[in-house]
Amino acid sequence: MKTNTILFSLAALSLPLLTIAQAPKTAPTPIMAGKDIAVAPTASGKVRGYIHNGTFTFKGIPYAKAERFMGPSKPDSWTGVRSSMTYGPVCPMDPTTSTYDEIEFPFHHDWGYTNENCLSLNVWTPQLTEAKKRPVMVWFHGGGFTAGSSVELPSYDGENLSKKGDVVVVTINHRLNILGFLDLSAYGDKYKNSPNAGLMDLVASLQWVKENIAQFGGDPNNVTIFGQSGGGGKVTSLMNAPSAKGLFHKAIVQSGSYLTSFTESDLARKVSAALLEELHFQPNQVDSLQKISYERLNAAGKRAIRKINESLKGQNQGGFGLGWGPIHDGNFLPYQISDPAAMELAKNIPLLVGSTKTEFGPFNPGNRVTDMEAAKAAMQKRIGDKTDAYMAAVKKAYPETSSPADYINIDINFRAGVIRQANQKAVAGAAPVYMYLFTWNSPVNDGMYKSMHCMEIPFAFNNIARCEEMTGGGKDAYALADKMSNAWIAFARTGNPNNKSLPNWPQYNAQNGATMLFDNTCQVKNHPDKELLEIASGKSM
Repeated sequence: MKTNTILFSLAALSLPLLTIAQAPKTAPTPIMAGKDIAVAPTASGKVRGYIHNGTFTFKGIPYAKAERFMGPSKPDSWTGVRSSMTYGPVCPMDPTTSTYDEIEFPFHHDWGYTNENCLSLNVWTPQLTEAKKRPVMVWFHGGGFTAGSSVELPSYDGENLSKKGDVVVVTINHRLNILGFLDLSAYGDKYKNSPNAGLMDLVASLQWVKENIAQFGGDPNNVTIFGQSGGGGKVTSLMNAPSAKGLFHKAIVQSGSYLTSFTESDLARKVSAALLEELHFQPNQVDSLQKISYERLNAAGKRAIRKINESLKGQNQGGFGLGWGPIHDGNFLPYQISDPAAMELAKNIPLLVGSTKTEFGPFNPGNRVTDMEAAKAAMQKRIGDKTDAYMAAVKKAYPETSSPADYINIDINFRAGVIRQANQKAVAGAAPVYMYLFTWNSPVNDGMYKSMHCMEIPFAFNNIARCEEMTGGGKDAYALADKMSNAWIAFARTGNPNNKSLPNWPQYNAQNGATMLFDNTCQVKNHPDKELLEIASGKSM
């Protein structure tokens, strides 16, 4: 008896030891970091990251250097090995001092820390040293052209997308707002690059990718740029930038087709003149703008924009009014978006473009109506006597519509922009266009978030587990993320999003209106919402 007890005790004590010894055979070590782990060479010097769940991860790598109102320059080189394990600084922007609790909950923002020299990037890759060269996916963050960063949302993390697709994922920080888009070109050749410095940063990041990404297992000749909202607008902008030609080969625009034109240079110069007036600077004192604090510069810039916007009342400025963003300067951006020369520039770039069903609708508490009479009243304020026809068209396009709020949350503006951009691109002809509409509704918070702006990002990045506050983390979310990320990966690899997890996805043109609806059941429909869009807008789609 005593002998049996001793033997049992020894066996029990040995079990943890056996488990520890066998663990590396059954699961990767979650974090591997150390002096000689995850070291890669770049043109500026060696960088050291870490390995997380088998994915090589590098953060905060400088791709260029920023001087206020100047174009980006080469980053400083270094000796030894630079630690690149944490995100770099983000561009200064208006600080967030309050949030709307229910809307902030699904986003889970990380505002980072700020520095004007914010030109850094992050890389996730399955391997460093294999001969195999993987497709590269370069992400431009949202936030318009005024805010945001590569660290802002948990959905931007590239690990899961890299691992699943055997691709290299790169995310970018760059200059925004007045630091990236103040047109001082009227004040001398020194400032010729100021109008679009923020976009020039993105070109510099792609030049870094071309020069260095092979050292991270990537193929510099197979680069896809993709972005959401403002990031989608940045993708569109680079498709119109001659200096970016050849640095990327495919493009994905997610809820970013609202950008229909660039600010004209004469208007942008009025803003800079008003800025000098606000600061009581004479034109020959323009260099003083480089010396004042960002806070003072930013405040004066906002006053200048308000002043010019007041003078433009009644004039169309693309639906959003005048603000910081791309400028048709005749230099970096020589063409407007709809110019034939601009379409010719990007005609060989395959495009995947789409939006979400409700976009900003769920952000408006006034849209949370609970009865049909309230829904009809809300729509009558928007479209008058077309309301009954519109609501019938909504039911026809989306037979599953049941909630009164569903009728008034449907996005019109972003969706119309998607169709406009796709039609223009399809006319150019050489490269294919694929269109999607994300219609899946989040179950979180009694379903109030629906398919809101940004909802598709965790699905494209395969980041459901990181974004449970937004997606709910249920089996339907995981199933859709598998299909949608497969499509993004396939498009990055070949320029065609078709894959075994989806029904056949035809190329889009204005005649067929072929649109992939991403939902619990994914399906292609032709012109799925044409009637409701035409009723609401009064325009042919």
